[in-house]
Amino acid sequence: MKKTNGPETPATKFLRERKIVFSDHLYEYEEHGGTKTSSRELEVPEHAVVKTLVMQDELAKPLIVLMHGDCKVSTKELARQIGCKKIEPCQPDIAQKHSGYLVGGTSPFGTKKVMPIYLEKSILDLPIIYINGGRRGYLVGIKPSCLINSLSLKTVEVALVQ
Repeated sequence: MKKTNGPETPATKFLRERKIVFSDHLYEYEEHGGTKTSSRELEVPEHAVVKTLVMQDELAKPLIVLMHGDCKVSTKELARQIGCKKIEPCQPDIAQKHSGYLVGGTSPFGTKKVMPIYLEKSILDLPIIYINGGRRGYLVGIKPSCLINSLSLKTVEVALVQ
């Protein structure tokens, strides 16, 4: 993967400190465009674009879920698999407070708060993934194994095809 000149963010700093090879992918950010926009702009499958979702349990404890761009999270199944009563998405301002990133630019790397991270297991089957690099309109391309090597995470199977 070649190095281009992407922005310096807490996420890219995190990746560089751990000597993780990544490629930069900048695109024109669209409000509410989501992974459909980024996959179209970067000409990559939406299934390989990984969303970083900040959610919370019934006690308002934050957690991160990494999910395929073309899938939704079954919050009911996630709660069951991780032993919680209820999981729901955080409000954007709360998510930003926990992660340090604007919604639409949330990365699992270099978050402000250390939170449990749950990874949809099938993401590990992909040869390369595109995940937010810490800014709207900026994804980094990495091997999924880099997630396991750099983040303390647990795999789950909670994907719902949209």
